[in-house]
Amino acid sequence: MEKDKISVIMGIYNSRSKDILKKSLESILNQTYKNFELIICDDGSTNDCVKWAKEICKNDDRVKFISNEKNMGLAYTLNHCLKEAKGEFIARMDDDDISHLDRFEKQIKFLKNNKEYGLIGCVLNLFDDTGIWGKREYSEYVKKEDFLFRVAIPHPTVFARREAYEKVDGYRDMAKTYRVEDYDCFMRMFARGVKMYNIQEPLVDYREDYIGAKKKKYKYRLNEMYVRYNGFKELNLLTLKNWIYVIKPLFAGLIPQKLIKKRQKIERK
Repeated sequence: MEKDKISVIMGIYNSRSKDILKKSLESILNQTYKNFELIICDDGSTNDCVKWAKEICKNDDRVKFISNEKNMGLAYTLNHCLKEAKGEFIARMDDDDISHLDRFEKQIKFLKNNKEYGLIGCVLNLFDDTGIWGKREYSEYVKKEDFLFRVAIPHPTVFARREAYEKVDGYRDMAKTYRVEDYDCFMRMFARGVKMYNIQEPLVDYREDYIGAKKKKYKYRLNEMYVRYNGFKELNLLTLKNWIYVIKPLFAGLIPQKLIKKRQKIERK
């Protein structure tokens, strides 16, 4: 482990365009905090995104490329990155989001000044090809009850001490946690004593397309219900009153696509 070094873990799989990938990667390469490594794991892509990424990063020796033998999913991919990571701190990044250039500087400063915290995130800006259209806020001081409603730390903004991931052996790579790997991982961390916090300013712009929004497949709603049940159990939240939050994904899955898009249209106003 290298002191004060940040290991940025990123999985890529058929990135949608070179331009989007370029903006994402450059938001990391141009950070004001320079002591980091960027580990990019290709999860069995079939387009040219790895070629694009290597072209974008060709002059930066802080970038390391690894790959899975075939498409394995996000949990496996991020665990692969974690095995290669040498930093004292772990940061997440996706291939279509944009980190503000002082993101790492502010996040590492917070953890150095607040030794009791093991994992932090921040408020998100929401954007698409037309620009920033909204903001998503999260509780500043994370309590276990925050997990009743949604994952309490937004995954694209995560910045953690290495030990936080070691406490839970990384992400659980299993069919029942697919698409909710972060929710599962962070509840297990919290149950094992990892204290969490959200910086109350946006340090990441999260791509959430309105036009291209798709309804989550129902089987992933079942996965979320499974993760909620087990996570709430570990956090001693599985009371009769809280069962409504366990089955909430099933009801959400019944909402027609038209109503989902209508809600998004209202949010953008």
